Amino acid sequence: MGPYTGTKKKNRLQLLHQYYQYTGFYTFLADAMKKALPPILLVVAGIAAIHFFVYDINDALEYVIANYSNFLILTVFFVSESILGIIPPELFIAWSDKTDAPIFYLSMIAVLSFAGGIVSYFTGRAALKIPRIYEYLEVKMAKHLKNARKWGGFLILVGALLPLPFAVASLAAGMIRFNFKYYLLFGLARFVRFAIYGAAIFSLVEG
Repeated sequence: MGPYTGTKKKNRLQLLHQYYQYTGFYTFLADAMKKALPPILLVVAGIAAIHFFVYDINDALEYVIANYSNFLILTVFFVSESILGIIPPELFIAWSDKTDAPIFYLSMIAVLSFAGGIVSYFTGRAALKIPRIYEYLEVKMAKHLKNARKWGGFLILVGALLPLPFAVASLAAGMIRFNFKYYLLFGLARFVRFAIYGAAIFSLVEG
């Protein structure tokens, strides 16, 4: 290792930090969290209120398991994760804890979430070939596309890890033709999110 290697790495990190600071990445991240947290807290508060005052959430989950096949539930989750993540993944994590193989089904929904992101990525790529759809999405997702062009992989990483729409980040990545290999690499953080959330929700549901 040369005498200036550490300095070069430090300088690169400093430049990267300055770039994200200058382009507003940190501000975007703070604003996104501010917008994402209230709905999540509202959902959690609503579930807790129902659990304690209306209907035991464990009984509700057991009812779902008794009346709907695991295949159907996983299919609904995959479709949701492929089209903008319209159903909170946390509900499915809680469901997986009540199955006969919690770790297996938690792993399954993590895989399906990752796969749903890939579907969104290629939907974005396909949109490039259909002018009307691309023009529509370009207007509707102007802000996301602008951010994707500025921050690329880090936007995918944020979408994969935090309670933000991973499908939207994936769709934007496809529309700007972000390198698929690197998309997969950053998207692997989705598994980390499900592991962390799974540990937290499993303990909550058991309680």
